[in-house]
Amino acid sequence: MPMITMGRCGPFFAGCLALVLGASPVRALETLTFATPGADKGLEEVLKGASILLTSQAEGNTAAQDLFADSQAEYGSLLNALYATGHYSAVIHVYIDGREAAAIAPLDAPARIDRVEVVVEPGPLFRLSRANVHPLPRKAKLPESFAPGQPAESGLVLEAVSAGIDAWRDVGHAKAAVATQNLEADHRNATLSADITLDPGPRLRFGPLTISGNQRMRTERIRAITGLPEGKIYSPEEIELAKDRLRRSGVFRSVALEEGETIAPPDLLPFHLTVVEEKRRRYTFGAELASPDGASITAGWLHRNLFGGGERLSIDGELRNLGSGSSGTDYGLKVALSRPATFTPDTTLTFASEIGHLDEEDYTGEVFTLSTGVTHRFSRSLTGRAAVEYSYLSVTDVGSDRLYRNLALPLGLTWDRRNSTTDATRGYYLEAEAKPFLGFGITDSGARFTLDARGYRGFGDRDRFVLAARFQLGAVVGSSLLGTPRDYLFYSGGGGTVRGQPYQSLGVNVLRGGPDTFRTGGTHFIGGSLEGRVRVTEKIGVVGFVDVGRVDAMGFFDDFGGWQAGAGVGVRYATSVGPIRLDLALPVGGDTGDGLQIYVGLGQAF
Repeated sequence: MPMITMGRCGPFFAGCLALVLGASPVRALETLTFATPGADKGLEEVLKGASILLTSQAEGNTAAQDLFADSQAEYGSLLNALYATGHYSAVIHVYIDGREAAAIAPLDAPARIDRVEVVVEPGPLFRLSRANVHPLPRKAKLPESFAPGQPAESGLVLEAVSAGIDAWRDVGHAKAAVATQNLEADHRNATLSADITLDPGPRLRFGPLTISGNQRMRTERIRAITGLPEGKIYSPEEIELAKDRLRRSGVFRSVALEEGETIAPPDLLPFHLTVVEEKRRRYTFGAELASPDGASITAGWLHRNLFGGGERLSIDGELRNLGSGSSGTDYGLKVALSRPATFTPDTTLTFASEIGHLDEEDYTGEVFTLSTGVTHRFSRSLTGRAAVEYSYLSVTDVGSDRLYRNLALPLGLTWDRRNSTTDATRGYYLEAEAKPFLGFGITDSGARFTLDARGYRGFGDRDRFVLAARFQLGAVVGSSLLGTPRDYLFYSGGGGTVRGQPYQSLGVNVLRGGPDTFRTGGTHFIGGSLEGRVRVTEKIGVVGFVDVGRVDAMGFFDDFGGWQAGAGVGVRYATSVGPIRLDLALPVGGDTGDGLQIYVGLGQAF
């Protein structure tokens, strides 16, 4: 009699056992059949998808001990799939060389398997004779298909129970659970009676929060960022908001917020938060290429949790229009310090300063800005911001030097309902800003308004076809064209407005104290883009697009403005951080461009 040495086998016990008993793992499977008599095409596909044996065969696993283990596990997997589709009187057979797999003892596992046959007789579809989950709070909504006469899918019953428990939790009953469940299958009439009683438990309030895992981050600042309202009625939404705030802070690699098992008198539910902090520093680098605009290079350095309170210090540098044929190189450096959970858990305070050099086609300038502002997150989709900003811009253009100085109050709202920020297939995005400014010296006072609206609609299987549209609007009011800071004016052309036209190639021509005109940006801008996106494979997509833009000097559609348009095609290659974009575009309207323009970048154009 052979001896079995457990210590030598370890985690490979099944394979070692076969070898010790003389059963070698021969790879000799000749046929695997899968039959579903009485099943329609849809149910047959569900059962095949649930089959462990078919999956194993597709992966090339034909060793005898593996087939034997998969055969014994096949019953449970298929049974779960049958229950999920409302079939409760099925008959399942798994034959190994003619023997029922369930009847073969583990120590009698065959050394060789030539033929495996699976036969599933699903039986009739069961329907609900009774569908009752009680008690329920007011405004509770169960699935509409959880009703007498509907298919008795097991997942539907679970969904109804979960909906009932969630409804109680939404009104403060955090410990709601199933009290009793009565599920009876009537095989003669092919019906299922479902009667579930819930125990709501007491209505609870948020109790104390304990925190662990933080090393550099101060505990009181974590509590402030979390924002759990201790003493207020329990709400699952508040818990999700707390998790979102912690992740959004950028300080933590992971967060786990757990409810306490016991209730603290009289009705307080304690919580425990476990965090893992991110690395303190992060470096970023980016590049984009467009002809003839040239290349753009960005680099950044970020220090998370600078003073132990979640503060973020960032230093970002940028070089634009490297190698541009129409203008020189722009460069800039921005330093920003932000602090989350200032004033409220959803408010971030930021101090920022920026210096830069602008070398545009019609002017050069040195710019400096200093600002402080707040960003408030009203919901997951709506964000508002307000700031006070001082700007200094020294400009040199044809025949003159001008110094612009102003104090501005930018106010903005962003409403983002896209399903992805880098490759949206559904939803919409709206961003609006009003920027009143007070000028000093030659600088006029006025206000600058901008609007950026984008919409996405997917069609076909998994949104294979996507129609994307964008509308842009801008206006400066209250100040003259020459009295408006040059970087507040609008241009058209390039990757952000009209592809196929050179960067900022469309402005307006103005007359200044002589017979000659010079070009500058306009006080009004309107633009639009339309894209048709098609996913060819899982990784590769193609795009067709058309862009239009108009810039005016005194008001929309005045006599001093003009149009331009561009159209082209592109290729997208999907990556984990967004699609790599290659666009080829030609001018199709206006007189500002000629020839093919090429754009390379990361993420969709909009």
